[in-house]
Amino acid sequence: MKPLTKVLIANRGEIAVRVARTCRAMGIATVAVYSEADRDALHTREADQAVAIGPAEAARSYLNVGALIDAARRTGAGAVHPGYGFLSEKAELAAAVADAGLVFVGPPAEVHEAMGDKKAARQLMAAAGVPVVPGYDGDDQQEDRLLGEAERIGWPVMIKPARGGGGKGMRVVSSRDDFVAALQACRREARAAFDDEAMVLERFLERPRHVEVQVLADQQGSVVHLFERECSIQRRHQKVVEETPSPALDQARRQTLCEAGVAAARAVSYRNAGTVEFLLDAEGRFYFLEMNTRLQVEHPVTEATTGLDLVRLQLEVASGAPLGFGQEQVRRLGHALECRIYAEDPTRDDAPSPGRILLWVTPEGPGVRVDSGVTTGSEVSVHYDPMLAKLVTWGQDRGESLDRMRSALLRTVVLGVATNVERLGEILAHPRFVEGALHTGFIEEHLGPAEAAPPPPALAVAAAVAALRQRPAAAASSGTTLPDPWESIGPWRLS
Repeated sequence: MKPLTKVLIANRGEIAVRVARTCRAMGIATVAVYSEADRDALHTREADQAVAIGPAEAARSYLNVGALIDAARRTGAGAVHPGYGFLSEKAELAAAVADAGLVFVGPPAEVHEAMGDKKAARQLMAAAGVPVVPGYDGDDQQEDRLLGEAERIGWPVMIKPARGGGGKGMRVVSSRDDFVAALQACRREARAAFDDEAMVLERFLERPRHVEVQVLADQQGSVVHLFERECSIQRRHQKVVEETPSPALDQARRQTLCEAGVAAARAVSYRNAGTVEFLLDAEGRFYFLEMNTRLQVEHPVTEATTGLDLVRLQLEVASGAPLGFGQEQVRRLGHALECRIYAEDPTRDDAPSPGRILLWVTPEGPGVRVDSGVTTGSEVSVHYDPMLAKLVTWGQDRGESLDRMRSALLRTVVLGVATNVERLGEILAHPRFVEGALHTGFIEEHLGPAEAAPPPPALAVAAAVAALRQRPAAAASSGTTLPDPWESIGPWRLS
């Protein structure tokens, strides 16, 4: 075992801040990387060093493997933590880090390669006895063969790229007449996004739940699960609200599901933290969906209920240390919820809302945690994912955690950009959510389009004041002088 002394964080925003803070607690020095758009971003101030790696475009900065390796070498970092998103699940980065003689904080390249191919992953899981959705994952990709397989599976059918994720290139097809056009559209999107047009067909499950198992494996062969998370509240295949434990599972089903997650990890000789994702049908049967070979966005709910720091465990496993505990030592207490706060406008079909954050106020209190990548004055760029923060609450049970989350959302203030905070409140207030009757189409079925409403007068005034207070700083950076009315009204006082 060789303890890590300096880690380069190959990411930005909330997760870069999160990793830096755990490294600091462990006495590990950190290096942040940033694009031109992120020169003054919060994550650059949380690290011990910050290195520029390119222009604002992600392809020329955060997705530039050569620039990341060069930054690690120049700063003397012995390890690279990829966070999530960007290159975190790319075999290319894991291989380049290893080739440079550095430690990759995650599974090796061959695991990324195996799990990044949905065809190969389905085949591997089926061989390991992990249930997979009935479908087709063969090599023959001719249109006629795929159409025939779709009819065998039964309509509706899900078409999905063999590589990639995030909902790109996916279509649900309900009849033979629509299949070929949908297949061609999927292939175009997959070719553009992933440079691979191979497809997998699966039976489309109506109103499924999305439940995942957190796994952790060391280099000595030990594999444990840290229980499950429910991630069914989604929009356009992107998670919005997550929780643990899942309201859908009794103890017997939970144990079976978590054991399947461990079996999946063993089948691919997994190392470090990862997540095995499943779909649950209306009868409670579960099917393997995919494996995320990285730390998940929603990992804080697992931390809140188990008392474990997953980033610390990632770093320790990467250094060669054994887990130090077995499955029987893993305990879960209480219930945790996570809401993702995005700079998006729900009244405009969740369109991104770039701009400067004029005021950022987040809640505090028992059982409340905020993982944020921004603060007052931060610039929300058009170039990156618009997630600003994750709001997490813990309670002795689901009801207490839900009450705390509702209160925390009401105490969250973001001025300057549109956010989904009110939309999150609507989701949590819905009677079906309170009952735990969740599925991946919940938002579309129960909420419908968000409606625009004028801001309360007090909020409008506060926004105007915050904007005026920002103007002197903007003027200083641009070399112009703008008057600040609060500094030019002389000795006037109310009354």
